[in-house]
Amino acid sequence: QVQLVESGGGLVQPGGSLRLSCTASGFTLADYRIGWFGQAPGQEREAVSCFSVGDNSIYYANPLKGRFTTSGDRAKNTVYLQSNNLTPEDTAVYYCAAATTLPFCSDYGPNDYDYWGQGTQVTVSS
Repeated sequence: QVQLVESGGGLVQPGGSLRLSCTASGFTLADYRIGWFGQAPGQEREAVSCFSVGDNSIYYANPLKGRFTTSGDRAKNTVYLQSNNLTPEDTAVYYCAAATTLPFCSDYGPNDYDYWGQGTQVTVSS
C-alpha cells in the first residue's frame, strides 16, 4: 500500500525555522518525483518544490522564496522541506505528493501528482 506521511509541522514564531519530513512506505521515493505544496486557509494548493530523488534534481516553484530548501535521504525513504525565516504568510497546511509518471521535475500542479500525504499544519505567529 502506497502511503506518504508528513511530520514536523507546528507553531513557530516569525523568523523561526522548521524541517518538514515526508516518509514513504509501499514504494521507493527514488523512483518518483516528490512535490511539496502549501495550502493557506481559503487558498488553492500551491507548489513549493519538486524533488527527483533518483538524480537529486530539484525544481523550486518560486525561486524568490529562497527560504525553502528540499532534500532527500534515500536510506530513510524520506524527503525534507527545510523552511527558514518564516513569516505569517507561510502559515498553511503543507503536503507532500508523489508523481509516478513524470520523468523529471518542473512546474507541475496538484493534478500531476498521484499520491498525497495527509498534510502537516505550519502556523507562524507570535
